[in-house]
Amino acid sequence: MDRDEMKGKVEKAKGYVKEKAGEITDDPTLEAEGKIDRASGAVRESFGKAKRKVKEGIEEIADDADAEEE
Repeated sequence: MDRDEMKGKVEKAKGYVKEKAGEITDDPTLEAEGKIDRASGAVRESFGKAKRKVKEGIEEIADDADAEEE
């Protein structure tokens, strides 16, 4: 798992907690901050997944090239 994927998951979890705390305490600002954090975490997680897939693709191409040389 890529570092950005992990940080995104953590950010989403923190946002969820913040959002629920805002709902419970009837604090719309805290609730909105939680929603923003969740969205930001989802974007970061997606970025991390994309980075990982590109890296895996490059490694696969390199492995195929090495196999052809042998």
